Amino acid sequence: MRKLRHGIIAVCLVMITAHSAVAGVSVGIGIGLPNVSIGINLPLYPDLSPIPGYPVYYAPRVSGNYFFYDGMYWVFQNDNWYASTWYNGPWGFVDPMSVPAYVLRVPVSYYRQPPTYFRGWQSNAPPRWGQHWGRDWEQRRSGWDHWKRGSAPRPAPLPTYQRQYSGDRYPRVEQQHQLHSQQYRYQPRDKAVRQHVQQIERKAPAAERGKQERPQARPQQQNNQHPDARQQGSAGAQRQQQAPAQQYQQREQAPAQQQQQRQQQAPPQQQRQQAPQGHERQQGGGGQEREQGGGQERGQGHDR
Repeated sequence: MRKLRHGIIAVCLVMITAHSAVAGVSVGIGIGLPNVSIGINLPLYPDLSPIPGYPVYYAPRVSGNYFFYDGMYWVFQNDNWYASTWYNGPWGFVDPMSVPAYVLRVPVSYYRQPPTYFRGWQSNAPPRWGQHWGRDWEQRRSGWDHWKRGSAPRPAPLPTYQRQYSGDRYPRVEQQHQLHSQQYRYQPRDKAVRQHVQQIERKAPAAERGKQERPQARPQQQNNQHPDARQQGSAGAQRQQQAPAQQYQQREQAPAQQQQQRQQQAPPQQQRQQAPQGHERQQGGGGQEREQGGGQERGQGHDR
């Protein structure tokens, strides 16, 4: 009997631990970071209309279940909730345990594309989420469908500054947080929404630091990838520096080389004509001496 009791207790402890772990994971997910594309493509800022008696807006002209609450946009699609601080995403997945109560309380009639299991439900009442998501969800989110109708808080202001960002001007994810924090000062009331905004704020500075560090590393990568190009460039610069000196030396040596070539190619008569003048003078002087000597000899013979 003792072994049986111990076995039952052990099984119960395992079941409780597993249930607590699943519950902890569900609560920890909350609202995911904006990294999901859900197929909604809005070229312009949507027209949002307030739902009477609720601090929630809905988009009557958007072909989807599109809402705005507590500073964020909410979409129910493919049996999942998604949220974003910008009207055209990207979107973050929202765990059913973290969907704000006032979003869950929106009447069925304001869903532009209600799922099939909404059929037969009262149009002016909220969807039967407890029936759809199960008893565990209903127990943990008990009281979500009970509130004083006249005590709803005022709707959060719409971030209408986003109207100027449409089409090609729609900002990237890394730019969205900076623009939103500069131009939208509203502080959310819902705990899950506050945690989501804080999570984005913690991530944004790290992304900005990474962007600032990347441009400093790029020149080094380019230099490492092209060592031959640097060597060729330095060799070309050296050749350019040496070129003027070489050209000057060539210009100085050119006349002498050309004169030597002309002398080698000239005919023998021309070479004799171009002989040094000193040599000609020597030959001319010798001829005169011979003539004078011959004349003297002839004179002496005549005297004899």
